[in-house]
Amino acid sequence: MYHDKRFQTDIYFPFVAFSHEQIKAATTGGFLATERGNFNQISERLLSLNPTVLNSLSNRLAAGEIIHAETEEEHQCYQVIRDLDHVGGHVQGSTTSKKYMRNEIWSLIAAKGAPSWFITLSPADVKHPICIYYADKKQSFDPKILGHNERFRIVTQNPVAAARFFHLMVTLFIQHVLGVGTDHLGIYGQTVAYYGTVEQ
Repeated sequence: MYHDKRFQTDIYFPFVAFSHEQIKAATTGGFLATERGNFNQISERLLSLNPTVLNSLSNRLAAGEIIHAETEEEHQCYQVIRDLDHVGGHVQGSTTSKKYMRNEIWSLIAAKGAPSWFITLSPADVKHPICIYYADKKQSFDPKILGHNERFRIVTQNPVAAARFFHLMVTLFIQHVLGVGTDHLGIYGQTVAYYGTVEQ
């Protein structure tokens, strides 16, 4: 991480790497869908879909109309959407992956009860010496007081270091502040469950 930061500081590399990861996830999701035991049923539904009904449903849904499937053809169209969800759920940042997260949250609420706390974390990366150490090229940790412009320049040139710092702070917050996975209580009491996600 410290001896060569060319990939971390390249402005195009994160976008290219994330795009390739999404392509890989979508391709893997497609293979997973074909390996399901009901593949024959899915293929038959795709071949027997009525394009007119599907187009009508799409236009009505785009217009904000709430539709309840009534005919068999409409039920088949909705079932295909569920089949496609199975594929899209493996792609980070997709609409289906966000829907899966909402389902996980509702399941957690049903199992453990309503949450007692809603906490938003926003670590100040440009002010923290650990983040500056991650982003800088020095191999030894020797924190020094730097000016705002220099700190801002060092951190913004290395978004990977900022992401690693954010992950470190969130992990430490869960472990030490919430008391998860430790032998002591958190500052809010005993943590029965927690769920965290990153804003996009």
